[in-house]
Amino acid sequence: MKKGNTLFFKTRPRVRSYAAICGSKEKEGVIGNYADITLSDDMYGESTYEKAECKMLSGAISLAVEKGGLTDCDIDAMLSGDLLNQIISASFAARDFEFPFLGLYSACSTMSESMLLSAALVDSGFACNCVAATGSHFASAERQYRYPLELGCTRPPQSQWTVTGAGACVISDAVGKIAITSATLGRVRDWGVTDVNNMGAAMAPAAADTIMRHFKDTGTKPEDYDMIITGDLGALGSRILKDLMWEKSYDISSNHVDCGEIIYKVIEDEFQGGSGAGCSAVVMNSYVFTKMNAGLYKKVLFAATGALLSTVSSGQGESIPCISHAVELESLAAGAQ
Repeated sequence: MKKGNTLFFKTRPRVRSYAAICGSKEKEGVIGNYADITLSDDMYGESTYEKAECKMLSGAISLAVEKGGLTDCDIDAMLSGDLLNQIISASFAARDFEFPFLGLYSACSTMSESMLLSAALVDSGFACNCVAATGSHFASAERQYRYPLELGCTRPPQSQWTVTGAGACVISDAVGKIAITSATLGRVRDWGVTDVNNMGAAMAPAAADTIMRHFKDTGTKPEDYDMIITGDLGALGSRILKDLMWEKSYDISSNHVDCGEIIYKVIEDEFQGGSGAGCSAVVMNSYVFTKMNAGLYKKVLFAATGALLSTVSSGQGESIPCISHAVELESLAAGAQ
């Protein structure tokens, strides 16, 4: 069923299994206690950062499938993307598997988009098990969007740190303690921000637009959720989102959490916190899903955000169009509050 821009899933597809791999900086924070694999070397034994990013994504997918008690033959489709040109991390990772591949590009909102589309495939009956996955790497993202690390450029205070990590989950028609009940499709929003270092300010309006439409379509209120999670707004973007919601009479100050704010141990040392496709992928597929499986969080709204820019568009002086897709999750664990 569909209402407005929100899909309501009749069969309530489940998060059957999940896995996350994070880098050496990320493991120093709370995520280090929940990720399946934590790296001591962000090269991950590879010769380039891009190969390391691909290896992390492939590893997270393999782990998620294995933890679900499945094999490649059981997976109907892999839905994945990343930040690199032509989504090469996802495409190259797909070479390691025998299941069909649907490549996505939604920048840092790829995790919520891949979950949304996987749930739609499962709910429609076209698939029984889909893998939703994405990842990023600090060094590969810096080289593509900003400056190679070798230049030693000074980072401005409004910048975020692209997360080194990858996450994957299996969306299934039967097994799992976490149900996907609905999802709201995002609309592109562009408020004229041109600063490629200020992703939080660029993406916050897209998050606000999607979350408010989700409330309207579903008839829910902020207090209906234990957590309202955005993907990678960072500290500044999170504050802007709260202000935008407050202006429309929605108070999310008590239960809003941004993955970019919590992923690092000491946010003051990381400027505005984390961003990147791997930011929400790692946090959701380790910390959040583990808490939901244990029944500690009953109802969660996950709205990752993506900046749909390129080096070419930025070089031409274009502003940054952004998008956010929201996925509503409910814990089915015994004793969930």
